[in-house]
Amino acid sequence: MPIKTVFTEKCGVTVPVLQGGMHHVGFAEMAAAVSNAGGLGIVTSITIIQKYPDDPITGLRNEIKKTRSLTDKPFGVNVTLLPILGKVDMPAIVQCIIDEGVKVVETAGRNPEPVVKKLKDAGVIVIHKCTAIRHAITAERIGCDFISMDGFDCGGHPGEDDVGNWVLLAKAGSKLKIPFLASGGCANGKQLAACLAMGACGMNMGTRFMATKEAPIHEGIKKTLVEKDERDTTHIFRTLNNTERVFKNETTLKVREIEAKDPGNFKAIAHLVKGDNYRVSFQETGNANDSCWSCGQSLGLIEDVPTCKELLDDIVKEAEAILVKQPSFVVSKL
Repeated sequence: MPIKTVFTEKCGVTVPVLQGGMHHVGFAEMAAAVSNAGGLGIVTSITIIQKYPDDPITGLRNEIKKTRSLTDKPFGVNVTLLPILGKVDMPAIVQCIIDEGVKVVETAGRNPEPVVKKLKDAGVIVIHKCTAIRHAITAERIGCDFISMDGFDCGGHPGEDDVGNWVLLAKAGSKLKIPFLASGGCANGKQLAACLAMGACGMNMGTRFMATKEAPIHEGIKKTLVEKDERDTTHIFRTLNNTERVFKNETTLKVREIEAKDPGNFKAIAHLVKGDNYRVSFQETGNANDSCWSCGQSLGLIEDVPTCKELLDDIVKEAEAILVKQPSFVVSKL
């Protein structure tokens, strides 16, 4: 039996799992595969916009249309509110999403207030990713429907507070009035059951979806995800107050070395962290070592490359087996 939560009911999916926005991964093929498997697939708008710099809005519109041609299930679009998008027309991006009838938007990066009202007026469900309870409370106040509560374990940007999910999710369960999903380090059914126990209505997975058959990235990257473990991530951009958890390789370790010697100087590391390096690794060479790419600690839970359907079926089956058990407690004799 499917696990029903406010997330599955409101978003029209059968599995309480969101595929979060992932740079150079969140294309139509990825989003459609997740949605067809019962979760909520997400198209990553920043990736599409950068792929079509001459006409980013048409590029995004076509990617949404392509996703719809690959699935008749609900899917969403990720909108990253960061300075990197300063050269594009954010109102046009939002209008494109509305015009194309997308019903769910995942926002991330900064306070989403500038776009929330327009999305809500169009009937769009807004899921905002936060790394701190105080930010989640603000997102709740301005009208977001869900929070994606993102702990220190996550790939990408975990914020600067360094709070792991064990505390962050439990606190969200007691402080937030709107529903939230667990995000960061999520990969299996045991975690889904635990997330639900702490008050979440589902979980957000990124890195785990990269190691699926349908993920539109090079097989070399997928092979690396299977072979490495939870110790194989690190942080960069600490000295820039824009911390990012990335795969630990010779490039990211070089970035850390330069940051230690010349803190806060982005120009000194720009050649190592430029986005096109990331794209080439994922889309062309499969070389996991010559670029900086986001990767969560869920890396330690990846042991195979299933289809999205196989992955989500296993997650639900494992979670259900835990949730239907009668509680039992064993007290050791002293």
